[in-house]
Amino acid sequence: MFTPTTWRKSSYSGGGDGNNCVEIATSPTRAAVRDSKAPGRATLTFPAPAFLTFLETLKPRR
Repeated sequence: MFTPTTWRKSSYSGGGDGNNCVEIATSPTRAAVRDSKAPGRATLTFPAPAFLTFLETLKPRR
């Protein structure tokens, strides 16, 4: 079981307290995602390769 301990927010979170975003935590084999407005609620966990594919899909094409 993957229990995240270090969470990161996007640099695109905006000004102020930056709580209008998602946070991620990673390990070599897993990635976890949570809502920064409700960090104690549900966390989604994905295999690292699937999450990497997801991130690559979001990048703008040139």
